[in-house]
Amino acid sequence: MTSAEELPILGLAGKVAIVTGGGAGIGRATAELYARAGMKVAVAEIDPARAASVRAALGDAHLIVEADVRKAADVARVVEAVAVRFGRLDVLVNNVGDYLGFKTPFEQSSEAEWDALYGINLLHMFHMSKAAIPLMRAGGAGGSIVNVSTIEAFRGIPMTVVYSAFKAAVTGFTQSLAVELGQYGIRVNAIAPETTNSAQIVATPRVPPENLDHLKRWFPIGRFGEGADSAGAALFLASDTLSGWVSGTTIHVDGGVLAAGAWMRMPGDNGWTHLPVIEADGYTPRPHARRG
Repeated sequence: MTSAEELPILGLAGKVAIVTGGGAGIGRATAELYARAGMKVAVAEIDPARAASVRAALGDAHLIVEADVRKAADVARVVEAVAVRFGRLDVLVNNVGDYLGFKTPFEQSSEAEWDALYGINLLHMFHMSKAAIPLMRAGGAGGSIVNVSTIEAFRGIPMTVVYSAFKAAVTGFTQSLAVELGQYGIRVNAIAPETTNSAQIVATPRVPPENLDHLKRWFPIGRFGEGADSAGAALFLASDTLSGWVSGTTIHVDGGVLAAGAWMRMPGDNGWTHLPVIEADGYTPRPHARRG
């Protein structure tokens, strides 16, 4: 395993990071990678079982706080715990987000669903960032805020319109906050993953073995994402050495999908097409299909 001693170029040893939703998926991968880079990590996790799991994985040198970051009081408790334990904050990763299983035409969506999606996809970023900025500024050494968004902020997606709208808002929040905080040396960026295997999304295992060949047509790099892919981008954005002049931008962690647009490899690698070539992808559920 790579250790902090082997990665001195990162300049992260001893720095302190908060990772929200760090008990599983991208958040867990980010927390573990930060710890390997020599950082002190504080994880905010709502699920007790996941909190216990990441606590066991990271060890006593790090801080795990059970908290619901949609609530201002819980957020204040997380930041205060970091201030007491570590006395500083250098990196904030706003990782929490979900479409909450709401997949309906927009006209059938409800205001209650909009409020729930707002809370988990945007409001928590407002709460966490507002509470964390004073502690980050107090250190006088700048800092980095990393907002985990989604590739759906940069393309249309049917059936989850409101989710996508809030993710697009993350882009504006990231850009504007970067301009506002630049005078303090605080950088603000975002990561936009494509479909990534995590506790929230089971991607690769859902594809039947006979359909795995489709993956190299869907993604130029030929696979779904893993938590480690986005964690690597978060490590880059945490390091002043590597990304000290990067602010207000979004890294698309998508295997080249957004660049490809609709272009896909033909079956048998026989050229390219931007038109549908299969009746079903072997991954997306088809309620009308019945097994005999």
